[in-house]
Amino acid sequence: MTIKDNIDYQRIEKAISYLNTNFKSQPSLNEIASYINLSPYHFQRMFTKWAGVSPKKFLQYLNITYAKKLLKEKNISITEATYETGLSGTGRLHDLFINIEGMTPGEYKNGGTQLHINYSIANTHFGKVIIASTGKGICHLSFMTHKELALQELKSEFPNARFIQNLDPIQKNALFLFTKDWSQLNQIKLHLKGTPFQLKVWETLLKIPKGSLSTYGQIAGIINNPNASRAVGSAIAVNPVAYLIPCHRVIKVSGEFGEYHWGANRKSALIGWEAAQTNS
Repeated sequence: MTIKDNIDYQRIEKAISYLNTNFKSQPSLNEIASYINLSPYHFQRMFTKWAGVSPKKFLQYLNITYAKKLLKEKNISITEATYETGLSGTGRLHDLFINIEGMTPGEYKNGGTQLHINYSIANTHFGKVIIASTGKGICHLSFMTHKELALQELKSEFPNARFIQNLDPIQKNALFLFTKDWSQLNQIKLHLKGTPFQLKVWETLLKIPKGSLSTYGQIAGIINNPNASRAVGSAIAVNPVAYLIPCHRVIKVSGEFGEYHWGANRKSALIGWEAAQTNS
């Protein structure tokens, strides 16, 4: 992704914010374009290039009615078929297998002592990210605004680790997830620290197909703890690997998308973009 792509996303995020606030009135192309100070022609062209569909079609994917419809249609897939077949059950993910390898209790306790962590900054469809990896896999991925703050957050997770700014093959492979072509992916592994409950929730999130949605209650049911919706929400909130662990695909049972650690507008952008790619 180029710097220009990142600037384009900032404009699109502003448009998505407007759509999130005004979707019930079905704003016209002219209204949205005017809001972000672009001509209708340039806005339509930019948005379609970014999302793969027109702003009007994208608006349908942001509509709560659409989310409710999707949840209803995908209920069996999420709770049964998807859980059984995993990521291999969806066409665009057939080459992808993600395996969580939790850190040992000792690694968890000592804050990453003896861990060598590579990290880098990358531009994506949805803004800049900081991504980090150990020899075992991706340990951190976060959308960022300020590099120093993002690096500080990363180092706070592993205060005793050794950090090197280096874009390694593990990170390069993972960053393909932000492109439309998933066929280039080899096996991706995640090297995470978390409680057994958190790891179980994060692993379950991996089984929500691209373009589909689930609810906190459905996730709780899948892990055989139907009364743990609140605890599931807490585990999702501390997800250390944005997008690869798709916590953005979990919404409220009402169909509202809800909050997101990296911004509600970004969550809407992720959901709408994935729906557009899946249905295009």
